[in-house]
Amino acid sequence: MPYKLSATLKGHSADVRAVVSPTSDLVISASRDSTAISWSRASADAGFTQTAVLHAGSRYVNAVAYLQPSPDAPAGYAVTGGQDTIINVFSLANTTGEPNFSLIGHTDNVCALDTTPDGTIISGSWDRTAKVWKDFKLVFDLTGHQQSVWAVLAVDGRQFLTGSADNTVKLWNQHKNVRTYPGHTQAVRGLALITDIGFASCSNDGEIRIWTMEGDVVYTVTGHTSFVYSLSVLPNGDIISGGEDRTVRIWRDGECAQTIVHPAISVWSVSTMPNGDIVTGCSDGVVRIFTAEESRYLPGDQLKAYEDQVASQALPAQQVGDVKKSDLPGLEALSQPGKKSGEVKMVRDGDNVTAHQWDSATSSWQKIGDVVDAVGSGRKQLYKGKEYDYVFDVDVQEGMPPLKLPYNVSENPYTAAQRFLESHDLPMTYLDQVVKFIEQNAGGVNLGGGGGQFVDPYTGASRYQPASTAAGSGGSEFMDPFTGASRYRAAPSTPPAVPSTASSDPWTGGSRYSRATSAAAARRPSTATRGKIIPVRKPLAFRQANVSAMQGKLHQLDQALRNEISTSSLSMYPQEMSLVDEAFKYLAQVISHLAHWTNPPDTTNPLNASHLNAIISLLERWPRETLYPVMDLARLLIAFCPSYSEDRVLKQRFCDAMANAALAYDPWEMPLPKGRETNMLFLYRALANTFHEPEEIDVPFVHRIFNGFSEAPYGDLSKTLRVAMTTTLLNISCIGLREPLDLDIKSKLFRLVIKTLQAERSESEAAYRSLVALGNIIYASKEQGQAIDASLIRPYLSALPSAFPEERIKDVTKEIVDLL
Repeated sequence: MPYKLSATLKGHSADVRAVVSPTSDLVISASRDSTAISWSRASADAGFTQTAVLHAGSRYVNAVAYLQPSPDAPAGYAVTGGQDTIINVFSLANTTGEPNFSLIGHTDNVCALDTTPDGTIISGSWDRTAKVWKDFKLVFDLTGHQQSVWAVLAVDGRQFLTGSADNTVKLWNQHKNVRTYPGHTQAVRGLALITDIGFASCSNDGEIRIWTMEGDVVYTVTGHTSFVYSLSVLPNGDIISGGEDRTVRIWRDGECAQTIVHPAISVWSVSTMPNGDIVTGCSDGVVRIFTAEESRYLPGDQLKAYEDQVASQALPAQQVGDVKKSDLPGLEALSQPGKKSGEVKMVRDGDNVTAHQWDSATSSWQKIGDVVDAVGSGRKQLYKGKEYDYVFDVDVQEGMPPLKLPYNVSENPYTAAQRFLESHDLPMTYLDQVVKFIEQNAGGVNLGGGGGQFVDPYTGASRYQPASTAAGSGGSEFMDPFTGASRYRAAPSTPPAVPSTASSDPWTGGSRYSRATSAAAARRPSTATRGKIIPVRKPLAFRQANVSAMQGKLHQLDQALRNEISTSSLSMYPQEMSLVDEAFKYLAQVISHLAHWTNPPDTTNPLNASHLNAIISLLERWPRETLYPVMDLARLLIAFCPSYSEDRVLKQRFCDAMANAALAYDPWEMPLPKGRETNMLFLYRALANTFHEPEEIDVPFVHRIFNGFSEAPYGDLSKTLRVAMTTTLLNISCIGLREPLDLDIKSKLFRLVIKTLQAERSESEAAYRSLVALGNIIYASKEQGQAIDASLIRPYLSALPSAFPEERIKDVTKEIVDLL
């Protein structure tokens, strides 16, 4: 019998990123809504109901697995992982929703999990590692992949498979890499064991490969029209796959036996039950169960409603081929059988174009959608020989022509944005911004109402971005629109209790930890409800950049100066060029390491005062309109050159050169010319970088900074300038937690923070950083026995939650009120 819908489980409020079904009566799902849900049924005839909602993380939860029952957990354990980097383990018997164990060791998003019957856990992460845990303690680090580890599979208690965005699969015997399987051309996203053969892998390249353990490819199957995210295997040996083309496909003997279309953008995860049923998790937040057992089918009217829901979707022509409407056959073409399962045929139905898919299990054509953007159906703009509903102009670089962004209204905005970024070698960190730009400027249609949360952030080459936004639109809610770094989100909700040795990373909203919990600590149930934000002791540095693109732009501008007789004397001297290139080489090395959340590498050639002096010389003599890559380089040198902080005279010269280049001492005439605004942004970010490491406060230097900030018309500054200014205030408040600040410095810092809170009504990030700085000041004052006049603060605090209704604003405001 063909597979048909058996159950629809609704409980999540965002994408279901992972599902696991260890028994025929238990399903566990994990979602971007930060929860995992266990679903169970009392008997095969009963329906599934929620049995527990697990508080699985403080951010997106992307992976889930199941541990077999034990004396301590007679119903087994649910294991979850996500963006907060922690692996949480929950007993499914009498759960309170809080984890029983927390495994700490990954430094970035945990995106893959698997377990063995003996209780071993293997995890994969964006930090490029996989980790093996036993008895809730770290046993092995599996290091060797060059990119994020997207898939993990436990072969047994000693052997493990990992799949990565470096396009390879690796086999490990304990902690040793014993074999690498090349072949995929894009990221490997899923793995599954194949009895008596080896294993299967799926990839963003759309292929599913079946391998022997010795490394031979037995066969390759294709049929998905986009990324393939997940694999599972039925008890009879059939392979199940799900992907970005909104389908689940059943593969039997290398051929597609059935295609199940979903009313969503993505099928993120598939799992199989011992009874042969299939479980799926989708971008529309719904868990669905499909069965080939007729007695478990939903009633006929419910199946019809589901089929109508699928058929009503607007289907992008890219998924089914782009042909002229006049060339299409009519409905009579559906009287001819399809050649294979999954074949798609477009036909004319009056003035409409509809898409139908051949289902070999039922020997019938099933309507899967209305094709709304086939060529000739009303689109008006041509781009590279194809018609689109919109072709936007996107300004991404000052002085350069805008880039073209083609888009169709029925297209997934994330797909269009990714295509745009890839075609122009722009970083994937700008994906959310481009999507926001599309949504603001076009009446896009979202398939299935799932929110379009399609993000693959592991890749994408950068180009130089001197402007304050990457895509000509407002900034992303979750990342810095200039550097692509995460916005400051200090513990938006509480992670599980961790040992006191854990170090929080407030800038990403997650935590980074250097080791796993001890066995005793791991076994303590978490009792915390929400962690404190104040004090925040770790300052923020603006250290991300595309060094190679910056270097190319600086040399391009230098060559332009050299080619003109009137400016040739301003170009770099040979020794300056050598020092500048040494600086770029060093920065490329350390930033590459920082991009993967590790410490900067040791080097035998650190930057020194000579490199700073070379940049000062360029800042003092180059025309201001050509200075933006030099200013950007200067911003980075402050973050990475030890000589900057060690030599106060050099530091003063360096900052004066940057300030003069940005016209920081000139009268403020609003709006600022674009060139001055860009250079001011680099100056303000450089000042934030000045205070990103522990050091003794240079009182005269800080006075000069505060005087400049006091004169700035804060309310008229751009949002990015305000965020940079408030970051500097925050960083100085962090120093005040380590050592008492000069009383005059502390007084000016307090007044500036109050000024920003009084004036800020549109940029929540700047308001939040100012609030945290205020909290740090009050906390340090109480620790140091100094009085704070609460009457100066309360009026500004009371207005903030209404201006910024975000939970993080409310949380930190409440903490400050409690401190007062």
